[in-house]
Amino acid sequence: MIIQGSGSDTDLSENGRIQAEKLAKAMKDIHLTAIYSSPLKRAIDTAMAIARYHDLKIREEPDLKEIHVGELEGTQISALNTNFTQYLIDWQTRGEAVDFKGGENLGQFRDRVWTAIQRIVSENKDGQVAVVSHYFVTATAVCEAMGLPLTHLVRIRIQPAAVTVLEFRDDHAPRLLKLSDICHLREA
Repeated sequence: MIIQGSGSDTDLSENGRIQAEKLAKAMKDIHLTAIYSSPLKRAIDTAMAIARYHDLKIREEPDLKEIHVGELEGTQISALNTNFTQYLIDWQTRGEAVDFKGGENLGQFRDRVWTAIQRIVSENKDGQVAVVSHYFVTATAVCEAMGLPLTHLVRIRIQPAAVTVLEFRDDHAPRLLKLSDICHLREA
């Protein structure tokens, strides 16, 4: 596996296209009022699969792009050494103060993502919206919605083509209704 941050604008793999189609079929009976997507190709391709079952235009949201991982962009995960392990340990203790070398600060990333989520929520108060994004975007939104510090990101696992559902209502804090559900990806 390769680390893909905001600098990797890659197409979905064949497996990714199959997963996107399964996700789209699983969402076809949900009454969506809007579909937002990161502008990165892999997210747009997934959003397009979903949009085929709904009469909706995809709204590209640049602030939903994956985190800018700097020098780690394109690195094989298997090539990472103890420096990355130390980075993760540092992340667990310092949270948002940690920077990806040559990349984005976690606190700034959180602010970018959460501002986008709040904007989407305010534009769609009475609707049900699909937001197609990336691993760190989703995990960060979950942490922020649940009031968890970014040090908890390492405790949240988001699978590709998974469904995570956050509920936003005026009468209570955001609720996490579903986290990284991949039931739709299982063979029938």
